[in-house]
Amino acid sequence: MVYADEMRYPDGGGLTAQGRAKREAVRLQAAELFARGISAVEVADRLRVSTKSAYAWRRDWMRGGTAALASHGAAGGPCKLTAQQLVRLQSALDAGPAAYGWNEDQRWTLARVAQLIRTLFRISYTPRGVSYLLHRLGWSPQVPVHRAAERDNEAIATWVKETWPQVEQPGGSRTRGSSSKTKPANH
Repeated sequence: MVYADEMRYPDGGGLTAQGRAKREAVRLQAAELFARGISAVEVADRLRVSTKSAYAWRRDWMRGGTAALASHGAAGGPCKLTAQQLVRLQSALDAGPAAYGWNEDQRWTLARVAQLIRTLFRISYTPRGVSYLLHRLGWSPQVPVHRAAERDNEAIATWVKETWPQVEQPGGSRTRGSSSKTKPANH
């Protein structure tokens, strides 16, 4: 998997603090409606959420009151790196793999980023942990386009324009046949 920083997410991934607050406000509205005796189906309809969410919120509200529907902050565990280390890692990633000895291509893989973190900070990350960390930093996975270095786009265009029409079978020349090896086709 290759990572590129073309796609940035606010607040390191997922919802922004503003988005989390907006969702929490909806859950707190649900708590008020539950307290008035309104059913989960009606709450879902009024707040334009799924009935599954409304039933889950109702269950949580019944167990822990309004506090049970409060936001718990951004999901995920705490980061092993400090804010300063994250800034340094971002700079290292921006410098590219060649700056750290990977000259054969310009791709950051999970293994390479894990090695970079070990080298820079003496902290170990699993590939999955690196993936979460890169997402938090705003990097997204990219599928590399593999093309031969010898690729000749002009020759390909010429072949498609001149040779392919000669080899392509015309649409109407096919005859009805049978998919059975033992039965002949009925015409």
